[in-house]
Order: sequence, then structure tokens, then C-alpha cells
Amino acid sequence: MDDDELQARLKAYEGRPAAVSGTGRDPVNAPMIRHWCEAMGDRHPAYTGPDAIAPPTMLQAWTMGGLGGHAGGRAGAYDELLGLLDGAGCTAVVATDCEQEYVRPLRPGDEVTFDSVIESVSGRKTTKLGTGYFVTTRTDVRVAGELAGTHRFRILKYAPTRREPRERRPRPVVNRDNAGFWEGVREHRLLIQRCTACAALRFPWLPGCGTCGAPGWDTVEASGEGTVFSYVVVHHPPFPAFAEPDHAAGPAGPYGVALIELAEGVRIVSNVVGMPCDRIRIGMPVRLDFRRYDEELVLPVFQGVAA
Repeated sequence: MDDDELQARLKAYEGRPAAVSGTGRDPVNAPMIRHWCEAMGDRHPAYTGPDAIAPPTMLQAWTMGGLGGHAGGRAGAYDELLGLLDGAGCTAVVATDCEQEYVRPLRPGDEVTFDSVIESVSGRKTTKLGTGYFVTTRTDVRVAGELAGTHRFRILKYAPTRREPRERRPRPVVNRDNAGFWEGVREHRLLIQRCTACAALRFPWLPGCGTCGAPGWDTVEASGEGTVFSYVVVHHPPFPAFAEPDHAAGPAGPYGVALIELAEGVRIVSNVVGMPCDRIRIGMPVRLDFRRYDEELVLPVFQGVAA
């Protein structure tokens, strides 16, 4: 099929349903709100107490089916569209962005229903990942028939670009707000900002205190002790530049990305190295290390600590 025919077939899916009469697996509830706020580090008082509301950004969370799927059916049109793109060689997928509109707050006890529609399919686009098509779905979330919010979710279905393995890791973005942090890393020191007005520690580095708003700060050096707060293991697509040189899976093997809670109470995203990825666990103690990846780049990483 040529490009014009494929584009015409893709455009025919616009306006067709992606999910019909979906029902949230659980009512809006306080435990999920608490878990969300703890993961995000959000202590806003509106999300606790007898008059609590759910954080607006949780809008999509109440519609997700998890491993068990949705109570409402997913429409066949969306699967057909993805299958058509697969057949055209666009076998890879990546989520690109989402947009949310909030109409009314969600409160514990609300029963959520939703309908999704395939809002748009782009023309053929060429990106660094490969050539493909952006697919946007719009989900209207309701409570007792009343619109609570709208969630637009966009993916790129693409044919991966074949390229030579990149030997060098991407360079960090260094600016006037974080230059001191990277200077410390070059000296094998992990520096945490400390507000000089209220002594609150903060990471990543910011121009002002998120607790009291004061602009003044100094630094404290992290002890290097921490635990894995959360993690993911990246299997695909393979990025040889991120693989550990001693990894048994070879130069394009998986690698662990973890949210490390430092002993000082702040969290940092880094790699867990020196161990198979399937041994990484939440709560596992880790210790700071510094690794030189090329003549320019030194990064803070974390080694698992034997029990």
C-alpha cells in the first residue's frame, strides 16, 4: 500500500471510539490518593482529611485497568488502527505527551466512568526515533454522568531508525542553577542544596526554596547512603551507551534506573550498577559511587549493598 492509501485509511479512524462505557476498577479512594502523594512528594493539605479531594493530575489513574483490564470494553477500532500501523512497519511505540482539562474535583467515593475516542492521526512524521504517525485519543471522565475532566494521550507508532550504536552517553544540561552540583560530581562529591532561611534540603537543585520561598542557599555533602525507593528496568529499546561494561547481557543489555532516597531525606534518579537488574528491589540499601564514562563525563551511580 502506498503512503496516500495508508494515510487515507488512517484518517478514517478519526472520530471512532477507542473505549466505550469504561468503568473505573475502584472508586476514588483515600489509600490511592495517599500512595500518589507519597510517590510525588506532594503534601498539599487539600488531599487529606474529611474534605479531601484527589490531586487533579490523578485523572487518568482512575481510568486505568491494570493487569486485570477494564470493566468496560475497549473498542475494536483502536486495536485495528494499531494493527494497521504494525502492518505498515510501525512496530515500535512510545508515549509522547498528555494534556488534561479539569472541570470538577474528584472526591473519595466517586465512581468514575469514561469514554475514549480516536481524536486524530497525524500525517507521516520523521523523528530521531524513526518514521511514523502520532495517534491522539481523548478520554472524557465522568461521575454520575457529569463531566469531571478530559485526558488527551498521544503516542508515536513508528518504524525504528537503524543506527550505529552510540558510544557516548548524552551530556547533562548544565545551567546557572545546577552548575555547582556538576562541579561537585567532577570532584566525586554529591552536593545537596540547603535553604539558609529554613534549613530545608532540596534536590534537584533549584533557584529558590520550595518550602519557604527564600532564595538563599548553601550545600551539604551527602553521606552516600541510601535505599531504592522505586525503580524500572529498561529492556527496550536498547541503548548501548547506557549498558554497564561488565553486564552479562552484553553491550545492549537492560539497565536499572532507580529513584534513590538518600539518608538525608531527598531523592535522586540514578543507575543501580554492579549487579544483575533482576536483583534490584524496593527498599534495598545502596551506596554512592562515581563512574567515569568517557574523557568528559563523570556520573553519580549507586551500588547495591550486601545484606
